[in-house]
Amino acid sequence: MLSFGIKTVPVGVTYTDLLRVWQEADELPAIEHAWLWDHLLPLFGPVDTPIHEGWTMLTALAARTERLSFGHLVTSNLTRAPALLAKMAATVDAVAPGRLVLGLGVGGTRQPGDTLVPREYGAYGLHIASPGEGVTRLAESCQIIRRMWTEERFDFDGRHYRLRDVVCEPKPARLPPLLVGGWGDRTLGVVAEHADIWNVPGPPHNSLEFIAERNRTLDERCAAVGRDPAALVRSTQVTVSYEDPGATRAVVKELAGLGLTHIVLNLRPPFPEGVARWAADEIITPLSG
Repeated sequence: MLSFGIKTVPVGVTYTDLLRVWQEADELPAIEHAWLWDHLLPLFGPVDTPIHEGWTMLTALAARTERLSFGHLVTSNLTRAPALLAKMAATVDAVAPGRLVLGLGVGGTRQPGDTLVPREYGAYGLHIASPGEGVTRLAESCQIIRRMWTEERFDFDGRHYRLRDVVCEPKPARLPPLLVGGWGDRTLGVVAEHADIWNVPGPPHNSLEFIAERNRTLDERCAAVGRDPAALVRSTQVTVSYEDPGATRAVVKELAGLGLTHIVLNLRPPFPEGVARWAADEIITPLSG
């Protein structure tokens, strides 16, 4: 069975704009979850386009909705230390108990020809990791976050993170699912070992053929660590076409055929009036029959 949600990129829009869409979605049972992203500078348009910090905005929206599960696609693992991130997540859970999904990704790494990560991370004084370091940090963070939510206190001695007698109270009302986004071989190993949900962007970012191959590789990674591949939820993001919802439905059908059942509809800003209901009526309901 397919599960549908929406993603509202907080770029060039106001809190009022975001709240309008989230509260409308909160009243529509067809929409089960809602998402932001976690960037400090816009990835499109002028660099001085207004953009809201992801965790602050997520908490504000969580406090004004009642039903939707919510999270980020995805939080950068290099923006905040994992123990701090686990504490932040536990605090958000205190605001909206039992609804948070922690979406986590490697974060900014050094890639040939990339200008976006150096611009964003350099502007804010953040560490840019090599791809290998980024994945190692991600694996350590997954361990730390789980332990913060389940153990009374502990020490941690990893390659990149060291904690002493760390405590996280109060703990979440329920253990938040851990979503890991990414598609590299080493990242898929982290997904297989630690994640409850795997997320990969759909077309046009990644082709259907590429996603199918990555899905098979993830099955292999699960088998290698003794995990049932069917126990891992497969999630994807699809940018909607306001002009041609039929084209969006066709892409979702293709992705569902590959076994991706957790569907996030990326609503491009600015958000038209009634956009959540439009998504439910034009995309979700026709695919749910």
